[in-house]
Amino acid sequence: MVNSTLSYFILGAYMHVGPLKYFYFMITALLYIAIVFSNTALIVVICMKRSLHEPMYLFLCSLFVNELYGSAGLFPFLLVQIISDTHTVSASFCFLQIYCLYTYGSVEFCSLALMSYDRYLAICCPLQYNTRMTSNKVAVFIVVIWLYSFLKFLITLSLNIRLPLCRNIINSVYCHNYLVAKLACSDSRVNNIYGLFGIVLTIFVPLIPILFSYMKILKVCFAGSKETRQKAVSTCTPHLASLLNFSFGCCFEILQSRFDMTSVPSVLRIILSLYFLIIQPLFNPIMYGMRMSKIRKICKSLVYCKM
Repeated sequence: MVNSTLSYFILGAYMHVGPLKYFYFMITALLYIAIVFSNTALIVVICMKRSLHEPMYLFLCSLFVNELYGSAGLFPFLLVQIISDTHTVSASFCFLQIYCLYTYGSVEFCSLALMSYDRYLAICCPLQYNTRMTSNKVAVFIVVIWLYSFLKFLITLSLNIRLPLCRNIINSVYCHNYLVAKLACSDSRVNNIYGLFGIVLTIFVPLIPILFSYMKILKVCFAGSKETRQKAVSTCTPHLASLLNFSFGCCFEILQSRFDMTSVPSVLRIILSLYFLIIQPLFNPIMYGMRMSKIRKICKSLVYCKM
């Protein structure tokens, strides 16, 4: 139960666009359909095809499930707000959305960290790969990152829920943890400190295996043959593209919430604040579906079978 004098929030970043709201609604709905279809299709392909029951594809399956989870926390809410004339949300639902979106971000980054470690083992330790990355270990890794993300953010959320709030206008198009904490009447330094600590846990802890893995991969590439370099590039390109894309979106969202961005046009701020929540779930299935040869061949064969 929310311990606050306020029962609802007003989302102040929405602009009055008149009849154009139906156009924006249609575009957003089409994006959501594309995200659900592409991620679900690849999850089904990986689960149904035994040839894809390998560590790399199991990590991908977890990643695609997370895209669906994060999208479910944003898109239905966004569609309702776009079509509505009053942009309000209940406090309980707002905190639920915060929990969904922040755990999505944590699972995403931890999954990318695991996948970088998997690529390191495959490229740098190919003879030991099957013993060091078994199916049981993959299952344990996936369960751990999901539990870690869900439990870690419970502390942040519980600190925010206890804050007495004096204002209820959030300058965003969706509920944002730090922006809610800024509405508090009382001193929220504890929340801010733990919020920064949470950012460290969410970003810098997964960043350690990512940097370690790619330093080792680069070392092997420079010392190895042309064939080794080509193999490393082909297997790491989708992961690096996904990592850079997600990092860009997260960095802007963190900077926007912590610093004054009034000099940036409001439309651009809205687009960039939604970037990591909209583009990433669409980018990953397209990138991995096109670049991973096994997935691409199976998808092509399924299309030809139905024709």
